[in-house]
Amino acid sequence: MSSESRPPFNHAKEWVMTEPPNPDFTFGQEVSATEEGREWLKGLEGGFESIDASKTDPGTLYKIMIAGIVPRPVAFVSSVSEDGVENLGLFSWFNQVLTPQSVRSFITSEPAFKVSPNPPVISISCSNYATRVKDTVRNIRATKGFTVNIISHPFVQNANACSIDAPPEISEWALSGLTKEPSTYVKAPRVRESAFVMECELLKTVDIVEPGSLKATNTLVLGLVKYFHMRKDTLDPVRGIPDPGKLKPVARLGGVSYARLADGYQIPRPAWESEKNRIKETLGEETVTGKGQTQ
Repeated sequence: MSSESRPPFNHAKEWVMTEPPNPDFTFGQEVSATEEGREWLKGLEGGFESIDASKTDPGTLYKIMIAGIVPRPVAFVSSVSEDGVENLGLFSWFNQVLTPQSVRSFITSEPAFKVSPNPPVISISCSNYATRVKDTVRNIRATKGFTVNIISHPFVQNANACSIDAPPEISEWALSGLTKEPSTYVKAPRVRESAFVMECELLKTVDIVEPGSLKATNTLVLGLVKYFHMRKDTLDPVRGIPDPGKLKPVARLGGVSYARLADGYQIPRPAWESEKNRIKETLGEETVTGKGQTQ
């Protein structure tokens, strides 16, 4: 379908929370128990397309991975060189690695959940040129700081402007029409229009070496988040955390496709202590414990 024949973007569509796809799920229930599940399983009749990654050209692997590993978060990475030259890059190879988190205590009499002391760490992955690393990696290694700025729908095309293959002397900031905002901790500016920003200090870089050529084709950057900046009107008024309906984050799909969050649902994580008796009644003691099963 060409862009001319597609309907216009629906700006009025609102984020809504719905029931999960199978609100009546019980432990051990097979996928075929629901109509949607049965329709999904019909696809098995056509079999699988299995590909040996070692025998497939890199271009095909790239297309497969970006289309299959979806949706991905999208963000700007803002960095600055030792000489003060600022760079703004568009990244969908970005995610969280480590966060302070609630961890269940299974073997003690402590409360069911406690907060672990993990530091907040994010990652970005940057492909390298044939003869050098890209400006983002070079800048981060030199000045040890950068910002990660989440992209929202009202400025997604401003963001896309930063992906142009412009020569080094051309500023992505000028092309994007976005606004620089001074950071609190790092030298690199943040994007004023972004409603969720992380100021990061370089924790480590890891060169990803291609086994055949032994060349570093990609660099993984790990950053320790030192400051968060969250626009107040996008926060949940009760919980004080970003509300997806207000943040309007962009999701990256395959090719040049993007998506938005339209519907959400909650599925509480089950706790063994409160569910174990019901699980054993439904599935049987031997099924749950594995006793009596033969290899």
